Amino acid sequence: MHQQLQAAISDFLENRVAAINWQNVAAPGKWNNKQIIGHLVDSAQINLQRFVRCTYEDGFKLIYFQEEWVEAQRYAEADINELLSLWKLINLQVVRVLVNYPVDRWQATCDNNRGEPVYNTVEFIAKDYVAHMQHHLNQLK
Repeated sequence: MHQQLQAAISDFLENRVAAINWQNVAAPGKWNNKQIIGHLVDSAQINLQRFVRCTYEDGFKLIYFQEEWVEAQRYAEADINELLSLWKLINLQVVRVLVNYPVDRWQATCDNNRGEPVYNTVEFIAKDYVAHMQHHLNQLK
């Protein structure tokens, strides 16, 4: 999983970031490109906590409210270079954690659902995390 994440980070930064309009205005109810990167920073932060905690803990609940976090952190007004640096560094930390992940903990679970508990394994969360990132990176134009 860590190879896919590392490849996504490198590909985006080396091949795509320069062509993106970072001053775009989003349609009502949608995020602009800076807010999408900010959302990916938030996603990396929450998932990093899940991965770390699952190395020693099972069954905890850790969720986030994506709309509220993006708004509260004012990503639309942020400097894009700062956002990109933050996104890169937090994801490199996720890679570092996943590279060394304890083999016996890949099936550890936590609840990341807002409502009734839904327990997912670290393996599922890691795969979903990379797919989620790639989905949002593909939205950036």
